[in-house]
Amino acid sequence: MSDVFTKAKRSEVMSRIRSRGNRATELALAKLFRRHKITGWRRHVKIQMTGGRRQVTGKAPVSAVSPTRRHRPFAVRPDFVFPRLKLALFVDGCFWHGCPRHATHPKNNRGFWRRKLLGNRTRDLLVNGALRRANWRVLRIWECALEQRPQACLRRVQKWLSVEN
Repeated sequence: MSDVFTKAKRSEVMSRIRSRGNRATELALAKLFRRHKITGWRRHVKIQMTGGRRQVTGKAPVSAVSPTRRHRPFAVRPDFVFPRLKLALFVDGCFWHGCPRHATHPKNNRGFWRRKLLGNRTRDLLVNGALRRANWRVLRIWECALEQRPQACLRRVQKWLSVEN
């Protein structure tokens, strides 16, 4: 089946999809944190890693250097960061990060989407490894879990917050 939109209209629609501030994921979790008085978190704080060392900064632009290049500085911006506990929390969308239960696979332009979604999952693994090597703990929560079982997600986060390094 062909797209119901023209190429220009599809481009406009897709350009309005944002990678941050999603109501179903990030904003829902922030609201949950506030309601349950969970403090010490910041959103989208850049974690800069250079040669195995880590620095946390707030406003500098993200480096375009890939984390796969050895000994090159790179940065990640987790959805939530608990700097004192060195905990990086990501809320992964089911479609974009390939949820094993809920991910869908577009029927049009399959090769592009297969590479795109596989690239996202590969990058997630690289980021997890790099953060762990820099002595950060990494927690990932699926969008579907946050929508269907918010209290279970909250308990999981609280458990991670209570564990000392």
